[in-house]
Amino acid sequence: MSLSLAPVGEIDEYPLTREDRLDSHYFMAWERRRWLNCDMRLKATKECRALYFDLINIAYDQSPIGTLPTDLGVLAKMVFEDRDHFEQLCRLEFGPLHKWRHVRCGGEIRLMHPMILRTLTDAIARKEDHRARSEAASVSKRLLRLRTALAGYSKEIAANDAALRWIDEWLVAEGCEYRSSSWIERGIARWSDHMLDLTMAQKRTRA
Repeated sequence: MSLSLAPVGEIDEYPLTREDRLDSHYFMAWERRRWLNCDMRLKATKECRALYFDLINIAYDQSPIGTLPTDLGVLAKMVFEDRDHFEQLCRLEFGPLHKWRHVRCGGEIRLMHPMILRTLTDAIARKEDHRARSEAASVSKRLLRLRTALAGYSKEIAANDAALRWIDEWLVAEGCEYRSSSWIERGIARWSDHMLDLTMAQKRTRA
């Protein structure tokens, strides 16, 4: 038996994919005040509240993250509950699947909860922001090391931000992992060739 919550035409596409993961997160954000005052907590039975919370935790380890399968028999096994009894609880207004609804996950129909999706979206946004900051810091340190290395050859090139970034991008494109003196010298030579090409192009344009 599968849960029927909404007409097929009203099913939205789930915004997260199987590629969106939070493997390093061993906790979930829980809006305590919202929970303490919501209808699910105030009107549901203790059993339904327990199963509801259990399913939320389970959803965080599903794929796509934050979703559940629609088959009530499968869900009953997930929460170690008798299938028939679980199905009866799900028929209640404030049952274990209160406010869960169908969504499309590619070619599959699964269940999602708006609250879970909101907390996951925030967590993924924070993850991406942290990764962007880490990458920016890594690039900054890499450029600082390169500037120091260039200064040993030419203080003028080392002080030239355009030259610094061009040589850095060239080294990255060449797959240089260890920036030895030979690689630095090749980078400086390629920068000089690049500037010569630009100068010749400008002369041809003026001519």
